[in-house]
Amino acid sequence: MGGLGDPPEGPPDGASGGGEEEYRSVVFDESFVRAARLQEFSAQERIADHAPAVRRRPPMRRGLSRQALILVLLIAVAFGTAIYMGVRHPYQAPAAKPPEPLRMTVIPLAPQGAVPGTADTGLLYARSPADQFRIGADGITMPATRRTAHFSDSQVVTALTTAKDYLVESALDPDVLTGGATRPVRILLDPQQLDQFDRSFDHPTADGRHAPTGWLVRFDPSHAQLADPQIRVQGTLQAAETDADTLEVTADHTFVYALRPTGSEDGAKASLFTVRRELHFRFDRDDLRMRQAELVGSYVQAGPLACAEDATSHLRPLLAGQTAKAGGPAGTDPFATGGATALCGSLSASAQPRV
Repeated sequence: MGGLGDPPEGPPDGASGGGEEEYRSVVFDESFVRAARLQEFSAQERIADHAPAVRRRPPMRRGLSRQALILVLLIAVAFGTAIYMGVRHPYQAPAAKPPEPLRMTVIPLAPQGAVPGTADTGLLYARSPADQFRIGADGITMPATRRTAHFSDSQVVTALTTAKDYLVESALDPDVLTGGATRPVRILLDPQQLDQFDRSFDHPTADGRHAPTGWLVRFDPSHAQLADPQIRVQGTLQAAETDADTLEVTADHTFVYALRPTGSEDGAKASLFTVRRELHFRFDRDDLRMRQAELVGSYVQAGPLACAEDATSHLRPLLAGQTAKAGGPAGTDPFATGGATALCGSLSASAQPRV
């Protein structure tokens, strides 16, 4: 039987079973009501104003809220500012200065008489000014450290430690002293100094820039060998800030070696050989991070040596009982440009052991 209002033959095929059935699935919640485009006036409004039964409501605003729009705008401004400052930053970090070429001076010290010697190396040291020196790396003492205006305590310690490592490898390593090794020293240098370092060993020249003995201490292996591995050392390390991006370390040390002729027996006479090295290191922030050094100055005095001997590539010490040959230092040609002036000093008798 059809519902109220349906034709006698019943509702048409496919039609819903009445108005209630047609809208049963529709939920008239609050959001639905608010979204309606038409709004019915109240009974009081219709009686008072004789207005139409309904009125049209203004369309609801859809989209982002004001707070969301402000947040999106702030994110866009911050992102744009970051891109701009990355491209045109007014405070770009200064580019690191290229290292200066190492300037070096090696001065032979000639003895005033025969070189004293004895088979007892302990007696040699005991009767020389090196008697109170410490042994090996213990003689390279670290100073009290404190931060500078632009470098922290740890950065100052890194600079001093790297300088000490260079001194140990370049003046105390037996493979460097008599074996011809260079790598232990090379790996401690700033990469931009390696060309000068390599050229010094490939083509040694007494020009104040390319002498291997300016970089490290090494003896002619065909002439002398260590008689005692316990090398005596004494000196100082000092660190100072030169500008906001540079630390400098000055190392001033005296190394005393006991030597005897190459191939001689253990009972052969030994003699002492003294090397005074004043080295100037420079460190930028990249050097500190990589634990490498820029060696910019090397001043070396070494003896006993003959003034006429070429001390550019190797040191060839005068050994026990030997004397310096007559004659002054190696000749200097004032017409040859680029060469360093030959220098030679006299080794004081008080610097030699009393045997």
